[in-house]
Amino acid sequence: MSQFQRITTLLGGLAVVLFAIAASGQTAPPRPRTPVVTWNIPNVDELPDNEEGRLARYGRSLLIATYAHIGPNVSDPAIRYAGNNLACANCHLDGGLKKFGLLLVGAYADYPAYSSRTGEVATIEDRINNCMMRSMNGRALPKDSRQLAALSTFLKVLSTGINKDADVIGHGAGSMPLLTRAADPDRGRHVYVQHCAECHGENGGGIREGNASDALGYLVPPLWGADSFNDGAGMYRLITIANFVHSNMPNGVNWADPLLSETDAWDVAAYVVSQSRPHKADLAADFPDRLKKPVDTPYGPYADHFSEAQHKYGPFQPILAEDRQLASEQQTAK
Repeated sequence: MSQFQRITTLLGGLAVVLFAIAASGQTAPPRPRTPVVTWNIPNVDELPDNEEGRLARYGRSLLIATYAHIGPNVSDPAIRYAGNNLACANCHLDGGLKKFGLLLVGAYADYPAYSSRTGEVATIEDRINNCMMRSMNGRALPKDSRQLAALSTFLKVLSTGINKDADVIGHGAGSMPLLTRAADPDRGRHVYVQHCAECHGENGGGIREGNASDALGYLVPPLWGADSFNDGAGMYRLITIANFVHSNMPNGVNWADPLLSETDAWDVAAYVVSQSRPHKADLAADFPDRLKKPVDTPYGPYADHFSEAQHKYGPFQPILAEDRQLASEQQTAK
């Protein structure tokens, strides 16, 4: 993994002001987001030996080896903030620098931003703590903690030169076409055995570094079970994990040259999310505006009439159609 990416930034300029619309009193169209195809990230090791530089380096270490700093087996119980022995970099691949590997470049620039999950404006610190409580199955980092400041500072470095309205190409996990059927966990089990079990284990438990009681984390992360992400995590949603698998798995694959077919990616993802994992309390409070709830959120309540099973595995097209109709009716009623 390289922290030495010296890449030029390409900004596409787009004209957005239309005088005729402004003169007529109509609302101007939303300003297009500027596409950022490449970027120039400072070498974190070469940042000054001042507080910001030290925080950025600590933040990078926290992201890459979360388990070693704030995991459930660290020596100081007061800083056991993570509830599992994963690392943030298990999902944010290459330390957050891999395109369509849940890229973190530009993430800091997106905040503050409205969060449909809470119905409120969220800061970058709020977003970090959502990951702590969901993907890391732990508890929120205190607002005044050095750990939270370090992660925030590192993310700020990864947004160097990127504006808030930028569209960083490579964010997310990809965008495969939706299946027209429900994803099939049974078929996915065969895909898992063929392509995934060698590394992640037949029981999905991964490969532990050292002993279960130490703070060394995993060589290969667990995909389910007590030491994995909980059912409130974004990776528990089928569209996210299926695209992540297609763009990045088996390890070493990238979005431009995937190994699995799209169908295999959907089905193996369904197999993974069908397995048991920790439960996050109070999930019913997520997404107070039900029409803004992602279609693949595998827990209710919902604005539509479809079951949790269909929200979990699809097909999603009928749900999306009903949600669009409900949103239209809601808008008309205003």
